[in-house]
Amino acid sequence: MKPAADAPPTAPATEPEPYNPDSTQTFQARMPHAPVWVSSMAAGNSREKNRLRGELSQIKDALRLLMKQRNGGIWTTGERKQLKQMLRSLSSVSPYLLIWAVPGSILILPFLAWHLDTRRKRRARAAARR
Repeated sequence: MKPAADAPPTAPATEPEPYNPDSTQTFQARMPHAPVWVSSMAAGNSREKNRLRGELSQIKDALRLLMKQRNGGIWTTGERKQLKQMLRSLSSVSPYLLIWAVPGSILILPFLAWHLDTRRKRRARAAARR
């Protein structure tokens, strides 16, 4: 049986997005009476907190590797690659280190998370257009 010629085309079935504990919608569900911008800021803080933890976990063995050279050892090629990766991770965490080093700057941490979140969304939209 053929569908009628004037029948609207059926939309392809889309899969629901997986659960994301750091999404703005999740925070809106947790705080139904809060404004959307508060939920968005809380989601951004949560995302950045998890990213910071991930970056810091990559640099946990840095001290051992750095002290190897000072104690008379020689770095292997693999250890040099590890050190470079650790320095890259450390450089991506540097805005947070500045927040903790400058007195009173902890107050701008939510705005830093919001700014980084908007940059992430802009990159995602640009990647989706390609």
